Amino acid sequence: MEDDLPTVSVRLWRADAIVLFDWLANTDLDAVPVTHPAQKQALADLLSRMEWAADADLASCTAEEIAAARREVAGDMGW
Repeated sequence: MEDDLPTVSVRLWRADAIVLFDWLANTDLDAVPVTHPAQKQALADLLSRMEWAADADLASCTAEEIAAARREVAGDMGW
């Protein structure tokens, strides 16, 4: 049963979560370079968890919210 599996909690800056969710939702995971099939599955699992994160509500972000999050994240790059 999936609920019996060990889990890890990760806290993300909301802007990072929006950018990451948008990228995962719009990326062909078959085109992402991986060295093991589990990497692709882990990305798909992350997307699924992010879709269902009730406290984040990432799936309902508007184009304007995504653009603002991209600006925030890009402005904090530092490299």
